[in-house]
Amino acid sequence: MLQPLIDPVITTFIKHFPNTLGNLLEQHGSPLNLVWPHAFEANAQALLNVLKRFNIAHAIFYGAKANKSQSLLGAAAKSGIGVDVSSLHELRDALHAAIPGENICATGPAKTALFHQALIDAGSLICLDSLEEFDHLRNVQEAQPSPVKSRVLLRYRPKNSGTSRFGMGAEELLECLQRLARHPEIFRFEGFHFHLGGYGFESRAQAFREVTGFVEAAREMGLHPQMIDIGGGLPIRYVEPQTYAGFLQNDNNPSHYYNHKVPADYYPYGSDLTAPQWLTLFLEAEHSPGRSIAAYLREQSLTLALEPGRSLVDQAAISVFRITRTKKLADNKAVIFVEGSSFSACETWFASEYLVDPLLISAEPRPAAPSQAYIAGHSCLDDDVISYRLINFATPPESGDLLVYINTAGYQMDLLENQFHRHPLPRRLTATCCTEGNYAFTPDY
Repeated sequence: MLQPLIDPVITTFIKHFPNTLGNLLEQHGSPLNLVWPHAFEANAQALLNVLKRFNIAHAIFYGAKANKSQSLLGAAAKSGIGVDVSSLHELRDALHAAIPGENICATGPAKTALFHQALIDAGSLICLDSLEEFDHLRNVQEAQPSPVKSRVLLRYRPKNSGTSRFGMGAEELLECLQRLARHPEIFRFEGFHFHLGGYGFESRAQAFREVTGFVEAAREMGLHPQMIDIGGGLPIRYVEPQTYAGFLQNDNNPSHYYNHKVPADYYPYGSDLTAPQWLTLFLEAEHSPGRSIAAYLREQSLTLALEPGRSLVDQAAISVFRITRTKKLADNKAVIFVEGSSFSACETWFASEYLVDPLLISAEPRPAAPSQAYIAGHSCLDDDVISYRLINFATPPESGDLLVYINTAGYQMDLLENQFHRHPLPRRLTATCCTEGNYAFTPDY
């Protein structure tokens, strides 16, 4: 019911070289993640094209938390964009991928002294989440024999996120600006940052309008803001919007789930907007009467920064599970046990579902016999379920067949991976292709 949209290069590989896919699993085990950096580069270019069309100063920081692949960091470097990091380890990996330190931005509210120091040494942007973090960073700075100025953004908490633990409200933000103005010898203030949940461009436009008032306040204090970073949350499209809307309206009921529970919340898998369309609407949104956000940025000589994660890794990975066996249940239904666990396909652990059908690649031809099955992992946990949703299969899945999940790079494939039951972590391979059939797969560390 929810057939995935698939990148043409990946479609060709799956359709014409299923034996290669099977051989890779024989060699590297199940589940296996195949990462496709060409998709990342195309996504980055599509966003850059929008920003260039509006003729605004811009910076893109890839949200590295979306995926642990080192080759995707390499794709960011190749695309000429930066990286958003939230740990010392992500910083080190970004630098190892040849991302210049000045093109790295560090978010997250719990930075350690070691992390702060490494960011200062690299010349990276540090997003200050609170007055307490300002004091912490100042202590790190003042402990150095000859301080180097740290580059900072201030994280604002928008009015519609009043209960969030992230960012500063208006009073705290103004106090932090005053503190920065008193310490020009150790701080280089560069602008503001905010991040919102959800995927609407309208809420970002409203938060942007709120931040611009602080731009003027900073200038009155003798500071020189250069950037407004609006975070991430650009949507992507996993399935066709009409198909997705039809499923939610007509088919998404308890009978379509083995546990008879419809999840309360999902990612918008059939988004009406692509990431470039979303960005276009945001830039065209009104900042003030008769003036768009793009026009404001140009007039004020401000850089718009983005921190896309999922939207940059759209179509940049597939995850392949080998079926160990199936077990018949009542009413022509079955449970499929795969060699792998739901820790490598995380949505059910968030009481949600990955509303994208897997592709079945059969080990051998067999006659059509429609059936429904839910998909479970190989652990002894009853909650180790990859999909409670009953998947429709035209032919019966059997032991040795493969289930291919498309578009798993955005948080899905490795957010919760672990070595439960002492199974090794799933392998990750980087896929490259020059001409049809000329595929190469190398370890992605």
